[in-house]
Amino acid sequence: MRQPKLRRAMTAFVALAAAAALTACGGSGSGTDSGKDALEAPGAEVLEKATDKTTIEFWHGMKGANAAAIDKLVADFNAQSGGKVEVKAIYQGNYDETIAKYKASVQQKNTPALVQIYDIGSRFMVDSKQTVPMFKFIDKDKFNAGDIEPNIANYYSIDGKLQSMPFNTSTPLLYLNKEAFVRAGLDPTKPPANLDEIGEMAKKLTVKDAGGKTVQYGFGAAIYGWLLEQLIATDGKEYCDNGNGRKGLATKVQFDQETGVRVAQWWVDLVKGGYATNTGRKTDDAQAAFKAGTVAMHLESTGAMRGYVDAAKGKFTVLTAPYPKASGAATGGPIIGGASLWINGVGHSDKEKRAAWEFVKFAVSPAQQARWHTGTGYVPVNAKALDEQIDKDWVAQYPQFKTAVDQLHALPPSVASAGCLLGVMPQARKASEDGLEAAIVGSKPADQAMKDAAASVQPAIDSYNKSVG
Repeated sequence: MRQPKLRRAMTAFVALAAAAALTACGGSGSGTDSGKDALEAPGAEVLEKATDKTTIEFWHGMKGANAAAIDKLVADFNAQSGGKVEVKAIYQGNYDETIAKYKASVQQKNTPALVQIYDIGSRFMVDSKQTVPMFKFIDKDKFNAGDIEPNIANYYSIDGKLQSMPFNTSTPLLYLNKEAFVRAGLDPTKPPANLDEIGEMAKKLTVKDAGGKTVQYGFGAAIYGWLLEQLIATDGKEYCDNGNGRKGLATKVQFDQETGVRVAQWWVDLVKGGYATNTGRKTDDAQAAFKAGTVAMHLESTGAMRGYVDAAKGKFTVLTAPYPKASGAATGGPIIGGASLWINGVGHSDKEKRAAWEFVKFAVSPAQQARWHTGTGYVPVNAKALDEQIDKDWVAQYPQFKTAVDQLHALPPSVASAGCLLGVMPQARKASEDGLEAAIVGSKPADQAMKDAAASVQPAIDSYNKSVG
């Protein structure tokens, strides 16, 4: 999901991070927790002994069908809570807008009990010292976290301890136009496994009309930093230093090193050669090209899969393949995307914290994850959801989705595939897009473009680290 108004949102990012750190010990309202126990997990007894209903707010950034799925999830939870808990789901805008509003609520000492924050906001959430780490609830209840997909939990963990609960997860895939492959004399059951193979097949898949106009490009994808992050991870490389920001605060990004430059140059060569189209940064434009059949190979999230299959009906067959490696020798795997759930401790009563945890447990149960997955297309975070009949029926209808599950299970968790925890990760992602675009349009050589892009985000990294250090 692309996030508009990023520059404006990021202008306030560092200042709000500092404010959050300074107000981490604050609280508001009677019965709220602002002392040393604010970030501890209360037991089930706080709700069992309660004589009144506990009402909490759940802030999220889902809209459309995804928002409808959240509303159904919340309604089902409220109905089974026996009048003990009421969750109120409140849409806050897109991911960037949600985290911006959350930061403002920290300053105002009026945070929601539960909030959905996108993956690249995780470092800020940890550093804000506002939330109860999820592993504390897990330990308190002896909750079986082993059912949470390991590669998904890996992203939201530090030192092996889960900080937030994965909720809506996506993984990147290579999408193929089956009929385009057949027309080009290529076997669609043998998709390209790495960038070099994509490059070779793209030449055969590019088609021109009698007038010399290209009517089908071999490859096309949005200039989207998330896609670059995946390729760096497949190469087994870390996007930022200090163990991808998990051994300590990351002090620099590393997309200007060998793998990042190689990916940029590969992309440049395909566009210059006329084998790839440049649709720019908007994912909607890149998706439209694939849906129209003017692009034969395409990189995107699992979140786009159902829309592709439905749009292609009667025109062509959509196939999926594992996300390509950056090189033939690469042994790594891609990073997950999406968002997770964070329980706020500062300024909230034990009853509110416990109520939030009860909802989280409900939301990631096999039955609810199966319904969430089939209603939204996100990857279920609970492995047992795949055993639910509703899920089996959905995968039978959309067999392309099995690629995502197989890819998720194929590789053990690693530091590279955990992704970078960086306080200004949204700004770093935009910088990488600046570099890629400068290289692709030819305004700078690939190596210089990526070097300049990495340098451009350094002041923000330094400022953030100073504010929370």
